Amino acid sequence: MATRERVKAENRKANADKRAKAVARYIRISPSKVRIVLNVIRGKDYGDAVAILKNMPNSAAEYVVKVLESAGANAENNLGLNKNDLYVAETFVDGGPTLKRFQPVSKGRAHSILKRTSHITVILDERVAQA
Repeated sequence: MATRERVKAENRKANADKRAKAVARYIRISPSKVRIVLNVIRGKDYGDAVAILKNMPNSAAEYVVKVLESAGANAENNLGLNKNDLYVAETFVDGGPTLKRFQPVSKGRAHSILKRTSHITVILDERVAQA
């Protein structure tokens, strides 16, 4: 049984994604607001994406730029890639746990407030030079 587990672990390591990636979890902003920002930078070069995000008025842009810069640092330090050759291969956001709160209203009633959280993922890949 132990040999089978060892083989499965080796297969997982061989098939692991070799691209640079960064994840920010439990960010206190709605996933729908983050999705708007991620759709703008998907497929762009690393430098262009950072410049776009730093000049964007959306509140989600500051969280996304942190994740993007972290993925760039991971590519440089862990994989030995050059930031100038990178582009944003994949970006997605998943909903995290929702904080449920109540707002008191008239006649002793309460309205529920859902404070949503996000898990932001950015994956960078090396641009293949065409000859």
